[in-house]
Amino acid sequence: MPDALRQFLPFGIENLPALLQAPRAAPREALSAGLVAYLRRLGAPQASLEAAQRLAHPKSRAIVTGQQAGLLTGPAFTFYKAHAAIQLAHDHHQEDRPVVPVFWVASQDHDTDEICSIELLDFEERVHTLRLKLPPAHPAGRIPFQPYFAEVCSLLQSFGGYPDIRERICRAMVGSWSYSEVFARLMLEFLGPRGLVLFDPMAPELAPLFVPGLERELADPLASSEAINRTAQAMKMAGLEAALGRGEAATNLFLEGPDQIRRLLRFRNGHFEDGEQRYTPADLRAILTTDPARLTPAAGLRPVLQDTVLPTVGFVVGPGELKYVAELGGVYALHGLEPPAVIRRMGLTLLEPPIERILNKYGLEAWAFQANPEGAFKAALARQDARAQAIQAHLERIAAEFEQIQALLFDPTLTRSRHRAQVRVQHELERLQRKILDNALHQENTIGAQFARLQRHLAPPGPQASHIPQERVYPFPMYLLKHGERVLEKLEQLPATGNHTLSLS
Repeated sequence: MPDALRQFLPFGIENLPALLQAPRAAPREALSAGLVAYLRRLGAPQASLEAAQRLAHPKSRAIVTGQQAGLLTGPAFTFYKAHAAIQLAHDHHQEDRPVVPVFWVASQDHDTDEICSIELLDFEERVHTLRLKLPPAHPAGRIPFQPYFAEVCSLLQSFGGYPDIRERICRAMVGSWSYSEVFARLMLEFLGPRGLVLFDPMAPELAPLFVPGLERELADPLASSEAINRTAQAMKMAGLEAALGRGEAATNLFLEGPDQIRRLLRFRNGHFEDGEQRYTPADLRAILTTDPARLTPAAGLRPVLQDTVLPTVGFVVGPGELKYVAELGGVYALHGLEPPAVIRRMGLTLLEPPIERILNKYGLEAWAFQANPEGAFKAALARQDARAQAIQAHLERIAAEFEQIQALLFDPTLTRSRHRAQVRVQHELERLQRKILDNALHQENTIGAQFARLQRHLAPPGPQASHIPQERVYPFPMYLLKHGERVLEKLEQLPATGNHTLSLS
């Protein structure tokens, strides 16, 4: 984490032992009862139910993480976040001070474009894609999953893999569940036995817990936005780019309308407005009384509202989330809370046998390849390609020859001319070397095919034709389908933080 950013995140993983000893208020009994009821309704395994019951302990603590309710659990890093929370909770758990891993299901999120599609790469290296037609601007917790069940199971059938894993996935999706509930049931299917507790803030068993925090926001609806903007300005002065910023009259609250579309609330002249109609504070308090799940937090309030309900000591986030969480110190203070330790999740690259063999052949490291696929592969190729090596030898000899020429130049004014000549010759040879490597990389031969395979597995295409790491594209259940439960067993052996590679050979 950059030092400049750390000044806005007062606690990190090294502070966990001290934070575990500090008092942490939370409505523990109501929280535990609501979670147990919610998890039972979803058919959670016993280990998950027991973990939820431990939250009722007066000294309980939570290690929290979360993610949007992606299709088939979304990108694999969703599992890695959950694993980090489970591992940290296990490492710090004590009988007289239980530590529970909690996964926040972002059911309130209404960016359906981010949760509607999936890519799977099968054993034949064919890409199976599915994009569901979800209603725009609807919270995931309000979208029924049943209309999409057949499409998803058909995708799984064409993909193949372990029949028992496929059956477990489809079974978790059967029934009158919402989109976010299907996500939660899939996470519980594979990680519930390790004691992971899923938390859906829109669940009727849990939504009432947020009423006190939401009422505090309604009482001074622009205070949290102003606090975020102050911190954003301080971050800019420190040379950091702020992730959040609240516009004129923007609150940190969304209201779900009768059409189930989620709209940002703005506050002007004592009234709230969502672009469709106006509301008095009393109107919104009445909504909180009858249906609290309709009033939901924006990104600038969500982690804080989460921690008004959970006894959070550690918050596991991805690299992109660090900056936005760093802007929330003032919002935590408004709600009378100390921020938790903010911990960057683990990263993981899974190496299937043929990919591991190609990496070994070229002396490549998986994370370096993902960071710069073409650059890393060319550098490895340059170390092995006979023509590239021959040109490199010529370059070294030319440099030595020009040094000898320098000794013959008694007139100092000729030195610059000698340097220009050397640069021109070297530049042309280096350009030829690059062309040789480019040609090798993109030809329809063994080298080109191996480079293409590495890209498909490790750095598949992302937005704007860029290539992004495997963990941000393929879902973890894809590897379960291909390699069975042993993939999960191998994941369980890894630390909670740091970047790792995992051989599936």
